[in-house]
Amino acid sequence: VQLQASGGGLVQAGGSLRLSCVASRRTGSTYVMGWFRQAPGKEREFVSAFLWSAGSAVYADSVKGRFTFSRDNAKNTIYLQMNDLKPEDTAVYYCASGAGNIVDVTRVDYWGQGTLVTVSS
Repeated sequence: VQLQASGGGLVQAGGSLRLSCVASRRTGSTYVMGWFRQAPGKEREFVSAFLWSAGSAVYADSVKGRFTFSRDNAKNTIYLQMNDLKPEDTAVYYCASGAGNIVDVTRVDYWGQGTLVTVSS
């Protein structure tokens, strides 16, 4: 499966962006999609994903209350609405898919190409 992310860009602190990711086809029924990010010089980290075990989206503590995950199953698409962006949110954001709870990189089977988000202070 191919994942195509889009929506990144340059925004001032306090601004908003909406990321989108389209999957080329449906994966297995247990597969979920989510978002990770990687800042310069840092490891890739979990941001948000829908988890079957939770029955809803879950978020990293650093983005909770500011980012909102949503999905459109009919379009094989997920979104990440990012509000009140901070300079520390600057990173390449990756769309990801895997079976089960994709809360860390080891659980991811498919990666998108990434989209750059830059937040200026």
